[in-house]
Amino acid sequence: MSDLTSVAAISDPEERAKKLSALIDENQATGQELARLRKEALEELLAAGRTQTQLADLLGISRSRISMMLSAGSRPERAFFGTGHLTFAIGSKQETGRSDPSNMLSAETLAAYETLANAAKASGLDSSHEIVPPPGLVDLNRPNLVVLTSPRLLPFVGQALGADPHLGFANDKDGWFLIERATGTEFRSPRDQGEPTDYAYIGRLPRPDGKGTFLYLAGIHAQGTLGAAQFVADNLKELHRELKTKRFSTIVASKFEPDNDRKILSTERITPIYRHEGT
Repeated sequence: MSDLTSVAAISDPEERAKKLSALIDENQATGQELARLRKEALEELLAAGRTQTQLADLLGISRSRISMMLSAGSRPERAFFGTGHLTFAIGSKQETGRSDPSNMLSAETLAAYETLANAAKASGLDSSHEIVPPPGLVDLNRPNLVVLTSPRLLPFVGQALGADPHLGFANDKDGWFLIERATGTEFRSPRDQGEPTDYAYIGRLPRPDGKGTFLYLAGIHAQGTLGAAQFVADNLKELHRELKTKRFSTIVASKFEPDNDRKILSTERITPIYRHEGT
């Protein structure tokens, strides 16, 4: 109410109109998120055995109103991605003879973005993407952020991965690989030996400013990034039900068509889903 009072007191009608418009948009977004959270709570109660009539009595409203709440609005699993318009930050590499940023992305990485953007849209979230050129100086301190591609292209993300106590990327003379920290187990891409399989990291990591998290997907190679995107799209409901917006990480393996790197044949987790303590 204090915001409304202060805006209403602005004497310049142009400035007042702009401030009121921004305030309306902000409150609409807040209302939508509150409705989503309420719907999620109701669905949890139903899954625990409550009836819609009992929920109506709980909230002091009619059963028909409960039915409307459960059928209206966006899907609860959208929260796995974020609470508003998503930004996909995609690392890229410079290629000889090419200067257009759009030409710096592999077809597989672009397909990974499209796969996730479509899954987010089906859940009620719009999105846009930005291509991060070399040397990969991506701003991680933003809400509703999804980051794609390995720390080889995005060194800042490599620093954020240090907060994951369970999994991470590493590299040596033989190239990049994933590692399980507790056991020292190394996951080196079968693709490097000519097999149509790659490994990828999926996790939610803390922002450097400590004010939130971002979703991160990265294969050892681009095919792994596409496979990770497909895994999330195929398992979005289950991932949200199990993890909500908490920090986590896991490694997935993806098999792709040998003659078509953009055709993912199957995906599966090859490590547990690790929950990061204190989140």
